[in-house]
Amino acid sequence: MNRNQDIAKKLEVAFVSEMLSFIGMKGMSSEFGGGIGEDQFQSFLRQQHAELIVESGGLGLAEQFVASFGES
Repeated sequence: MNRNQDIAKKLEVAFVSEMLSFIGMKGMSSEFGGGIGEDQFQSFLRQQHAELIVESGGLGLAEQFVASFGES
């Protein structure tokens, strides 16, 4: 993977992470939830989910980003 592809994947991960945040990805909301600790680490979980989504094919944004950088 070249530098532009790496940057494009990171941009897609950031976008997907923000999208997950926007739609309100939350932890467990029951008596088994993690309380304040879960709230503090939710961003790490959301980031990991975003990375997994992108690694499994993502939204196709990384390819579009690379194309806009002038590479195919």
